[in-house]
Amino acid sequence: MKRREFITLVGGAAAWPFVGARAQQTGRTRLIGVLMAYAESDLVGQSEVRGFRGALTKMGWTEGVNLRIEFRWGDSDTDKISKFAKELVDLRPDAILGQTTPVVDALAHETRTIPIVFVNVNDPVASGFAPRTLRMALLFNPATGVPLQNYMPSIQAAASTFSVEVRVAPVHAKDEIEGVIAEQARNPGCGLIVMPSAFNATNREPIITLAAGYRVPAIYYNRIYAESGGLISYGPDFVEQFRQAPDYINRILNGAKPAHLPVQAPTKYELVINLKAAKALGLDIPFHLQQRADDLIE
Repeated sequence: MKRREFITLVGGAAAWPFVGARAQQTGRTRLIGVLMAYAESDLVGQSEVRGFRGALTKMGWTEGVNLRIEFRWGDSDTDKISKFAKELVDLRPDAILGQTTPVVDALAHETRTIPIVFVNVNDPVASGFAPRTLRMALLFNPATGVPLQNYMPSIQAAASTFSVEVRVAPVHAKDEIEGVIAEQARNPGCGLIVMPSAFNATNREPIITLAAGYRVPAIYYNRIYAESGGLISYGPDFVEQFRQAPDYINRILNGAKPAHLPVQAPTKYELVINLKAAKALGLDIPFHLQQRADDLIE
């Protein structure tokens, strides 16, 4: 594992639906559409298009050989943008590049099947261009986990901020896990929170495998889940807690009264993101979240 260095365009770049970063060459000429918000004479727009063409060339795509590009320039005119969006979609290209929120909005109204790569879009989730989580299930075993009421106030507060519905999904045996994950997979926009529990830790391999198989994004409380193929983990560094425990043992052995020793909260938390798992799920992890991660698994 290593932390990756990233390069991003101003305003961000992402793909919807998810598209791999490098095109697969198949021998036939591929068609892509480009819809720009600028006028064709705009120097900024021309500069951006040159950068786009140059990057494609470096990847082995040559116009007139294995690639054809159809450009449309909206000239900041919403009527033109809508007209050109329909024109490009009617050409049935392999992919379309859209610039700015109004352009991508026009394209999204014309197609839900052609991949749209977008740049310079403000908040693609709020704009409806990227998927968002609507419902989360809390996977936990009441017999082996911390009482759920210890977590619910903070979970509900965070969920309400993002208008996410939360449901409790208790399990008591290994064979009940799949039912919870399958239920989440039945509807779009559903995810899973794997709660701290000895049961969940013992069954982490089937939980991770089932979440991947049903394509349900899940967040875990221990980095071992992300290291084992889970999507994201955020929680305390448990190894660090074991490093701190000897201090208490030492104090007790030297005569300290246990009742006089304070309970110490974790001091180190880790965010670990598995980019392989994200790619398999068709998720584009936001750049700012990748920057905050303690580890990125590639």
